[in-house]
Amino acid sequence: MSSLKVTNTIIIEDDELEEKFIRAPGPGGQHVNKTSSAVQLRFNAKACPTLSSTVYDRLKTIASHLITQDGEIIITVTSHRSLQRNRDEARERLCDLIRKATIQPKKRRPTKPSKSAKAKRTDQKKQRGAIKKNRSRVSKHDY
Repeated sequence: MSSLKVTNTIIIEDDELEEKFIRAPGPGGQHVNKTSSAVQLRFNAKACPTLSSTVYDRLKTIASHLITQDGEIIITVTSHRSLQRNRDEARERLCDLIRKATIQPKKRRPTKPSKSAKAKRTDQKKQRGAIKKNRSRVSKHDY
């Protein structure tokens, strides 16, 4: 694996990724106590030359729980027993995060409800109020 191709324009080189292998909890029996099969992937998104500032800003909001103040994304994967499968999943998660950040969100256009929608809403409120009023106790003046 020489580089990680996220999109046509964003390519992450291997030297930009730092992998640390740690002991994982979960499935594996006695094997889990002897080997370090969990992967902790670190990627400095702030220093990456292929990420634009707008993509980095969106990445900060999307992955706010995974990113440090220095702009480093930390992804820990412990779901598989195999080190290689955990490693592949960590890289795939990083790619998915960056792909989500490349999608520009649509701008919201503020709209107002139509006159008929307002009228319908007030009519429903009046009907509901009438139903509640009919549930109340009957006074002597109502006879």
